[in-house]
Formats: sequence, C-alpha cells, structure tokens
Amino acid sequence: MKGGVFITGTDTGVGKTWVTTRLLRELRGRGRDVVGMKPVECGGREDGMAIHEASGRIVPLDSVNPVSLAEPVAPAAATGPVAIDFGRITACFEALAQRHEFVLVEGAGGWLVPVDPGRTMADLAVAIGLPVVLVARNRLGVLNHALLTVRAIATSGLECRAIYLNPVPDGEEASDRSRTSNARVLREQLPGIPVIEDDPTALAELLP
Repeated sequence: MKGGVFITGTDTGVGKTWVTTRLLRELRGRGRDVVGMKPVECGGREDGMAIHEASGRIVPLDSVNPVSLAEPVAPAAATGPVAIDFGRITACFEALAQRHEFVLVEGAGGWLVPVDPGRTMADLAVAIGLPVVLVARNRLGVLNHALLTVRAIATSGLECRAIYLNPVPDGEEASDRSRTSNARVLREQLPGIPVIEDDPTALAELLP
C-alpha cells in the first residue's frame, strides 16, 4: 500500500518546499523511513536539491526530481517543446514507495498549473494517487484561494488531508488583520479538514 502525501499550494511561492523539507526532517528525526520527491521543477533544480538533502541523500537526485526545466514558467508556457512523461514520473514514485515507508511528493506551483495543452498538475496528482496537503500563505485573500483549491481537489477525487498556513515573511503585510482570523474561518468553512498554523510537528501527527 502506498504511503505518502501530495503537497500542493494555492499558488507558487507559498512555501511548499519549506514545508516539505521541514516535514521530512521532522519525520526522519522520529525514525521514520521517509523520502521526498519533486516530480517537476521549473526554473532550475533548487527545490529538488533541498528535498534531496532533507531526505538524507539516500536516493538519487534524478529519482527525487526526474523532470527539471530551465525556464521559470509553467511547463505548458515553455518556449520550446516540453514533454512531461507521466509514466516516467509515476514509475519513479512507485520505486520510491516500494523501498520506503512514506513519500512526500511536492507539486509545482498550484493545483491547476498547466503541464501541457491537455493536462494540469492535478492530473499528475491523480496519477500518483495520494491524499493532499494544501499549503497557503496566511494573508488577506487566502480564504478564497484555499476554498477554491480544496473544492478542486475534491473534484479530482482526492482527499485534502490538511491545510497548512505558512506565515508571511517578516515585515510583509504587518498590518494584515486577516492573519488572526484566517485559520478560524477556514475551520468553520471546512470542518472536516485540519487547519495548521506554522507547526510541522502538528502536521506530522496527522500522517499515518
């Protein structure tokens, strides 16, 4: 049985890799056999390398990040032809899942980032078939973004296991009063989904 979660975001730059690497270190520090994967990365390989490092470098980088694209745009927006082979990606995932207890798979950008003219990152998540953790920034606007994404995850037939609210960077939007109420409102709107505020230990407790 596959063990793991697919980590997506309400947008790019919301801290998915930061959450993924912190969660890897938290779980591995508890003695869990956990590795990470960044199936598709655009604009270099920095995230894949960070996940590789947090996984203890016990699997090859090419297994952690099988598809690396140079341009920092969605795969479907690349200037040259880009072929994203879902078969290759899912084979890499299955190999990791067979050898390790748990796999954290981090998507690229948000849930519906176009991969090619007919597919999105959601289609890749469905192909892998794991429950989803949604990462968002705790700022004004997150309620709409999170509720839309949770609805899209459900439409894809997958379970949203948790919503993780990342803090905004120091000094950014210091006067944003929504940061004190966003978690409460999300819990009211989505009573079956845990909402976690910047606490990887609490997120780790939700994972089998």
